[in-house]
Amino acid sequence: MLLQAERDKLIDEHLFGWDPTPGIVSVWADRLGSAWVWQRIAGQVRCTEEVFCPWLLATTLADLAQLGPSLQPENGQGELDAAVSYRELDGPHDGYRFLLLARPGFALERAIIAGASRRLGRSVQSIHDLDDTYYRVGPVEQYLMASGRVYFRGLVYADLHRLQFDLETTALDPEQGRIFMIAVRDSHGLALTLEAPTARDEARLIQDLCRVIRERNPDIIENHNLFGFDLPFLQRRAELLGVPLALRRAGPPGAQARPADVEHYGDPFRWHRSRRRSRMSIPGRELIDTLDAVRRYDFAARDLPRHRLKDVAKHFGVARPERVYLAGAEVFATYRTQPERVRQYALDDVAEVDSLSQRLLGAPFALAGMAPRRYERLASAGPAMGILEPLLVRAYVRAGAALPRQHAASSDEPDPHAGGALHLYATGIAEQVVKADVASLYPSIMRTYQIGPACDRLEVLLALVDRLTDLRLQHKAAAQAAQPGSLAAGVHTAYQAAMKILINSAYGYLGAGQMALFADRQAAGEVTRRGREVLDQVVAALQERGMALIEADTDGVYFAVPSSWDEARERALVAEIGQRLPVGIRLEFEGRYQAMFSHEVKNYALLTYAGELIVRGVALHSSRVEPFGERFLRQALRCTLRGDVAGVRAAFLATEAALLNQELTVADVASRVRLSKSAETYAETRATHREQHYEALLNAGRTTWSMGERIRVYRGQDGNAVWLPDEHDDHEIGGNWARRDTSNQSTKAELAEPPTAERRDYDVEHYLQVLVSSYASRLRKAFAPADFDQLFRLDLQLGLFDLPIEQIQPLWIRCDTPSDG
Repeated sequence: MLLQAERDKLIDEHLFGWDPTPGIVSVWADRLGSAWVWQRIAGQVRCTEEVFCPWLLATTLADLAQLGPSLQPENGQGELDAAVSYRELDGPHDGYRFLLLARPGFALERAIIAGASRRLGRSVQSIHDLDDTYYRVGPVEQYLMASGRVYFRGLVYADLHRLQFDLETTALDPEQGRIFMIAVRDSHGLALTLEAPTARDEARLIQDLCRVIRERNPDIIENHNLFGFDLPFLQRRAELLGVPLALRRAGPPGAQARPADVEHYGDPFRWHRSRRRSRMSIPGRELIDTLDAVRRYDFAARDLPRHRLKDVAKHFGVARPERVYLAGAEVFATYRTQPERVRQYALDDVAEVDSLSQRLLGAPFALAGMAPRRYERLASAGPAMGILEPLLVRAYVRAGAALPRQHAASSDEPDPHAGGALHLYATGIAEQVVKADVASLYPSIMRTYQIGPACDRLEVLLALVDRLTDLRLQHKAAAQAAQPGSLAAGVHTAYQAAMKILINSAYGYLGAGQMALFADRQAAGEVTRRGREVLDQVVAALQERGMALIEADTDGVYFAVPSSWDEARERALVAEIGQRLPVGIRLEFEGRYQAMFSHEVKNYALLTYAGELIVRGVALHSSRVEPFGERFLRQALRCTLRGDVAGVRAAFLATEAALLNQELTVADVASRVRLSKSAETYAETRATHREQHYEALLNAGRTTWSMGERIRVYRGQDGNAVWLPDEHDDHEIGGNWARRDTSNQSTKAELAEPPTAERRDYDVEHYLQVLVSSYASRLRKAFAPADFDQLFRLDLQLGLFDLPIEQIQPLWIRCDTPSDG
């Protein structure tokens, strides 16, 4: 029993750290070996300066041989007796088996670079030039990993002092426009606007913002698209006006050193690396961009129409009924005549950011109590490399064990492993559909069959998955037992969500290849093989019972049941099949639906019993959709799923008439396109290959743009693409104002007076064809060929073999089992 208790304690140290220091809300560290730790205790904030020994891991000491007696083994007392000390770790000789320590840290890096240059006979500029010979993390991570400390111990999310600010500007480019208003709100009741009615007031406005932030002294600063617009715009305006951007938090009294005010670093958010946002850090405060949280949410849910603040606030139901909306181009003009309206508009923005933070940041908050990283980095980090791997590294360093050296990069690495099962059994329309899902299939297989990376000698990954699974179930049960909406319910919900993120990332990390220290593709392949076996077992059991199979994908299956069955009968079937699965593998009843349109594998539409339409897959929905086509398709899908064929035809005819009569505006027909080429790259290929969306920008006078920027274009009556500037009030997400050419803006009438959304100068015939080829065509698998042609014929002529509309039926997917079977 004692041994098990000791093991549980060790695993909890792997997961939550071991140092009990409470209330850490921010940490800042440098390569010299100084760390500043801010704590919130009993509502008060204090800062202490700590000394730590910077470190990195190495596979060899060869590059330090020139140090001679200045390189010594560590004395075991935590003190350095030489310029550089080392500790030999237990493990294979080809691993990271030397822990190198030096204070200051940059002295160690200089010594390594000098030695490597001498060894290789060439100039080495950085440790990064030495491939995988060394493994290094940032100063904050070094401090947290070595100390065993984590953020927020003993705190709940409501304990944090959070502040939101949002800029209102006269233009998107800080070289051309200025800040005229800043809305500020915090979790302690502050809500105000700071204003600069004239250009000469702007410097004072920025100073006032800095003063308010220092006086309110928040732990967290938040906004939506904070790194994409507000912070870089604010910083540039401060530079141009010569105003210090004094946002850092005060350090301990009498401190001899102080950290820099602002630090820039690369974007660690791998899902959106192409955005190339410039991220910043401020000593003593954590910067949170709710756009990251929204993207992480939508990566899993995929149900957000767009990621802009107003759209997301409406989706989550946090927008006030009386919320003020203004088009972006109208905000400053409205301020001149109706300043109070703009003040309320700006305050509504920060209120919605606050609401999004409360709704979406609970899991990152909980993760900060586990992983040895800054909270702001965990809020945007990928769960495998950004969260799980730091946990593993901390455990190995704590145990004095060598880390594997890029195990997955060996020359005998197997080919990429086969993925999960994927089957499409039927296309068409099914009624009374059930989704059964194997709960956390891959982590469950890893636990049940003890499949982990061969290079994980301490078996930390499997131990973490085991412990996280048990703890998640405890938190999930506690959340369900707590009073809905209570603090306890929120805390338990956040922790179970955070643990689910880590559990589900374990398999992805296992198969990550060269990127991950502990990757093992052979083990990942074994996990997916067993996963396919489990899904095949579920599918076979459903077939034996006469269910109508529709689709099976990795860990779940959609199937239709007899029309007379109720939910209890459906649940009983899933439970019965689940009992036959291996121990540790749980089949769950995930949902039931009134109808389903099966188009392609992973591309389908569902109609819930509450009447909600759910569309999945790019074949039925893409980011480039024209709004008119999207509206038609959703209406037609809803009618098709209900068997209302007359409604489908009516929706088509109404859309056709709206185009013919030009009742729609250019905003209705414009598609949104992501720019994947820079202006320079496009210029190189333009002579041989012209692309309409780039030509639209050039025709409008725009000579530069940003990769990742999303623009709206439509086809004009002359057949050419026309750029439609975005009139949405949010600052453009993914754009980069710093690289836009505005040098000739004052002389270009087309830029001063862009096309408005009320224009109707689009190519009607083109969009009629788009209606059929891009939207109606997505319903082709729902009807027999002749019926489809009749329903979506553009001319109103009757065909020789046309049926009465009421006789046309969708292609049904039926369950053959008798209703009483």
